[in-house]
This record gives sequence, structure tokens and C-alpha cells, in this order.
Amino acid sequence: MYELIRAGECSYFMDAPAKAGIYVRENGEAYLIDSGSDRDAGKKLWRIITEQGWDLKGIINTHSHADHAGGNNFLQGKSGCDVFASEIEREFIEHPILETMGLMGANPPKDLLHKLLYAKPSVTKGLDDEAFPKELKIINLPGHFLNMIGVITPDGTAYIADSVSNPIGLEKYRLTYIYDVAKYLETLDMLDTLEAKRFVPSHAPMTEDLSELTRLNREWVIHNAEDILRFAENGATAEEITKAFFDKYELKISYEQYAIVHSTVLSYITWLKDEGRLRSEFVENRLMYFAE
Repeated sequence: MYELIRAGECSYFMDAPAKAGIYVRENGEAYLIDSGSDRDAGKKLWRIITEQGWDLKGIINTHSHADHAGGNNFLQGKSGCDVFASEIEREFIEHPILETMGLMGANPPKDLLHKLLYAKPSVTKGLDDEAFPKELKIINLPGHFLNMIGVITPDGTAYIADSVSNPIGLEKYRLTYIYDVAKYLETLDMLDTLEAKRFVPSHAPMTEDLSELTRLNREWVIHNAEDILRFAENGATAEEITKAFFDKYELKISYEQYAIVHSTVLSYITWLKDEGRLRSEFVENRLMYFAE
């Protein structure tokens, strides 16, 4: 864990719970693809970079979640490097309260204001900024979050962020976080046709063939949707559907995990409602959902 792994001729990653990619130019200039989950991850990345004699020029955040942008503040303070991100995601990186506010749909409680969900802010630039390394190819990976991106380096290494989850994570958490289910499925379809020599997901092993992971993630979404429809056969609130997931799969509950699961349940409900597979109705002043 936290080892430097070579992926391609000019591409590496730090093996960690949330992988951080490293692209290195021939002149030793280095660009991170994400920065780890917190200050400690940032310190480990800084040690790797300095030991290799690289010059950290920038961080490219695939998206704004704290486990991907948590090392930004430390690394930017150490090196003065640029931080690049897509529009909308930049706002969350610069104003991290937005992540927890989004999960709660309200002013977040202090229970959620910790490093796993609340990174320290950093100053960002857009992907179209003149300082951005133009030899890197940006791919759009919406679904897991608002405007998530991936990065393909010149040696054909594709860093694909949280576009897929590994089987262990799916079994453990059941409802891994998704903001937009329809776009998540579209991204899985796109990944099936994406040309790259190797793929580096943030939370799954590097692979040359993504097909099994995309198939598994697609099936998992369908199974979760089927669960929701069963839970709502006779009508259920979003809270009751969330409880049903925790009960059925004996998920470990905490304030943080409840917020993530409940927010994801709402994303599934939106998708199923838009698809015409759920309908909503107010019953005795409760917003109820019914399978169609």
C-alpha cells in the first residue's frame, strides 16, 4: 500500500485506497491525476515525487470528492503547483462544504465534516488553461458525480477515476455512490469502446480489459434498481427504502454511510421515476413511491 507502481512508459500510480496517478514528462515535470484522500496521502505522494527527483507542476482532479482531492491543499502549499479540474467540480474543490451539503440537501451536521468527506480547499484552474499539459487526453465520465473526467496519457494509460467499482467494494457497500444513474450507465457503455492499452480505476486493480468490471457494475445497478422496485411494491418513502437496504444486506450504519446510501437511493429513485418505473404520491403528508 502507498507504493509507486509503474503503469506505462511515462505513467505511474500510488497504490492506495484511492489511487493517485502520476504522469511524468521526459524533462521530469510531473502531473498528478488526483491527490489521495487527505494530508497524509499528500505527504506520501510528496515523498515519492521528491525521491524520484521529479518536479510537481500540477494536479488534475478527476472530480471533487475528498478522497480524490484531499491531498491538494498540502501539495499545492509545498510546491505551488497548479490544480486543474472541470467546471462545476472546481467549485466543490474550492468550496468543499458543497460536497457534504449535497449529501444532506441542507446545512451539513458536524458528523460529516471530517477528512473523508470534507477536504481542505485548493485554488483551481480550468482544463482549458494554457498551463494544462496539452498532450493529455481528457475523457468525460459523468454519473458517479457531476462532471467527473478521466485522463489518458501518451503511453495509452487511462485513469478512469470512480467510473467502475471492484467486486469487493460492491459487496461491502452495496450502494456505491452514484449521482446520476442514467449517465453512469452511459459511461459504462462508453468505456466498453474506449481504446487504451491499460486502465487504472481509482478503486480497482489496473487492467488491460475492462469488460468484466463494466459488466459487473452494470448488473449491480440493475440489481439495486430491482431491489428498490420490490421495496416499493406497496409504497415506501425514500427513508424506508434506505432502511430496507441496510436491513437486507446488513450494512454497517454510521452517519456518513447513511448519508451516502440515502443520497444514492434518491438518485436511483430519480432515474426510475424518469424511466416511468416508479410513481410518486403524497399519502398522509408523506412522499411515497410506488413501483409501476
